[in-house]
Amino acid sequence: MIDAHIHILPGMDDGSDSVETSRQMLDILQKQGVATIIATPHFYAHREKSLAAYLEKREKAYAALDAPANMLLGAEVAIEHGISKLEGIEQLAIQGTNLILLEYPYTGYSPWMGEELHEIAVTYKLQPVIAHIHRYLSFYPKDVMEQVLKTKAIFQINNEAFGNFRERRFVRRLIKDEYPVIFGSDSHNLKNRKPNWDLLLRKVRKPVIAEAMQRIAGYLPKA
Repeated sequence: MIDAHIHILPGMDDGSDSVETSRQMLDILQKQGVATIIATPHFYAHREKSLAAYLEKREKAYAALDAPANMLLGAEVAIEHGISKLEGIEQLAIQGTNLILLEYPYTGYSPWMGEELHEIAVTYKLQPVIAHIHRYLSFYPKDVMEQVLKTKAIFQINNEAFGNFRERRFVRRLIKDEYPVIFGSDSHNLKNRKPNWDLLLRKVRKPVIAEAMQRIAGYLPKA
């Protein structure tokens, strides 16, 4: 299995707070059957000194963890005004791919958000992946969600969605209607947001999981 969204790099964001926590998260992931981990620390353009500073910080966190060979670097990039104009944004794509994980704001939807996503895709030839699409159910009305689903994006699902009735029903509709989905733990720690692939394995049929894994594996660099 491939974890497409996890905050496992120590001290990088609101995820893992130490190397020890990160190593324990790695142990849990291994026991749950995860073969490839894509580290996606938050990137908020307005909070960072520069893209270069963020990349340096990410590299240091990666080195401190002495990360295993099955870990790829990426980022969870917040969609902000002007983000599509950030020079070098392609460096935030998942390592060795053209996939970029993008997070919509938790506010009312505005057309500029979709425009920023579109510009990122067109200008940099990147494939957008919308992070935890199910979470926006509480912020976007139904007609807006339908508009977002028309985006030429891959939709990332957190495993936790299958523990929530409303989100589970929404995600199952996406799967039934054959939207392109992939999965991630979005794990941050060892307490309330620990690795949870056991939940996905209990709640989702194996062929559905296999199809999602094949989808993202098709983008990843070959071993």
